[in-house]
Amino acid sequence: MRNPARLGAMPDPATVPKHVAIIMDGNRRWAKAHKLPSIEGHRRGIVALREVTHAARDFGIEMVTVFGFSTENWKRDKTEISLLLDLCVYFARSELAELCRNNVRVRVIGQYELLPRASREALDRLMERTAANDGLQLNLAVNYSARTELRVALGNLAADVAAGRLSPDAIDESTMGSYLFTSSMPDPELLIRPGGESRLSNFLLYQAAYAELVVSEVLWPDFGRRELAEAIEHYQRRVAARATSGGL
Repeated sequence: MRNPARLGAMPDPATVPKHVAIIMDGNRRWAKAHKLPSIEGHRRGIVALREVTHAARDFGIEMVTVFGFSTENWKRDKTEISLLLDLCVYFARSELAELCRNNVRVRVIGQYELLPRASREALDRLMERTAANDGLQLNLAVNYSARTELRVALGNLAADVAAGRLSPDAIDESTMGSYLFTSSMPDPELLIRPGGESRLSNFLLYQAAYAELVVSEVLWPDFGRRELAEAIEHYQRRVAARATSGGL
């Protein structure tokens, strides 16, 4: 049974953001603080993701995009990388029934096709098995880099212009967006970073241009329903203040 103190108040549904992006930061620091191996922090992070997904659905959020595995993660210790990839397979298999039970559709963005076969196939299966769900959409950014995303998008766009399939005069923000990994997705209105760091870390650099940024001091494994509610309420106060002042 969940701790009532962690349930959080229900945000005003009239101004809940439709798309929330989250940088899931602090797993390793959480594990270190609890004198546990790093992988235990990542395992606890899966529990946090489950709770936040439930809360997002309850709050009326339509889409959540989380930074699951960065291209920079390949620089970590090989043993930790191996465990992270194993954890990717574990998540895809263990969370499938829960995601389907809650009508959650999963989409993976990033160059996940470059992952080892077991991880890639597990993610493909997760997307296939949840494709018919029409509730909350959970986007997992796996082997993702915003700079790589932009480089690939611009390369493909330039190739289409060179081949005569696209006129340079037809290129606008909508056209550019259609070449990104997030094609057909709305931009996030709120970007949350648990863990206290105040940087984007190469995540959704183009898409988050107008997102409200909320930094939480709570490490991701301890981030849950209450913390999500607080971030949304912070977002709502900013939106209301901006509407009153007429600011951007």
